[in-house]
Amino acid sequence: MDKPYNNKAWFLVIPVFLLVALSAIIPIMTVINYSFQDTFGNNQFFWAGTEWFQDVLHSDRFWNALGRNLVFSMIILSIEIPLGIAIALTMPKKGIWVPVCLVLMALPLLIPWNVVGTIWQIFGRADIGLLGHTIEQLGFEYNYASNVFDAWVTIILMDVWHWTSLVVLLCYAGLVSIPEAYYQAAKIDGASRWSVFRYIQLPKIRGVLIIAFLLRFMDSFMIYTEPFVLTGGGPGNSTTFMSIDLVKQAIGQFDLGPAAAMSLVYQLIVLTICYVFFTVMSNVGVDKPDARVED
Repeated sequence: MDKPYNNKAWFLVIPVFLLVALSAIIPIMTVINYSFQDTFGNNQFFWAGTEWFQDVLHSDRFWNALGRNLVFSMIILSIEIPLGIAIALTMPKKGIWVPVCLVLMALPLLIPWNVVGTIWQIFGRADIGLLGHTIEQLGFEYNYASNVFDAWVTIILMDVWHWTSLVVLLCYAGLVSIPEAYYQAAKIDGASRWSVFRYIQLPKIRGVLIIAFLLRFMDSFMIYTEPFVLTGGGPGNSTTFMSIDLVKQAIGQFDLGPAAAMSLVYQLIVLTICYVFFTVMSNVGVDKPDARVED
């Protein structure tokens, strides 16, 4: 007997569709409209075609900002992913310290992004900040506001402090879901600690690692608030990432057409790299069936 379907349940999804339309689809369509037009104010628009896209793709300003984003994301991923796995492996799986460790790991994630930038802005000052004062007491010159290397190091440390906990919590959730029977079998076989990690833990947490990679890449590649509060994109343009440059064009210079075109290219780059990441990492370690030739 076939089970009857009640299509009235779709009416419950309508509010979600409306929310998505208001928060995503309509703004995207507005940006697409702006990317093909020019305006001189007074709500008067003129057709520009693909001129803004050509300007963006031939602009050194765009490619320089893109290069900073890629370098920053690669550094963040190379630090936070291994560090998060290492911390998750050392956390207790049972006992009273489990909730304590989880709460401590979650604390940085609860702090708003602008507050994080303000904290590290004060923390890195040589006159009143603990970090800046300590470094200068050790005999090193440190000024994230005027030195490019110091600015990059400070932003990287700030992001690692803020977001490594996310990787830790995801990896910890994957580790605690591994059945105890795997560890017992490895112990009977005399497997080393590295072998347990290589052949049991790492394959079992591959799914959460993919999520961690994607989340951290998207967040680091689209970072805006923390470096904007900390350095404002300086010294010079050394920490002017694409998001900061986009805001400068759209709000600071009121170049809506170029900013809209740049935002669409920006979004396309993020989606493309995330798709490649997901495809590659999903296929890593997957056994493919042997090809058989039939006579």
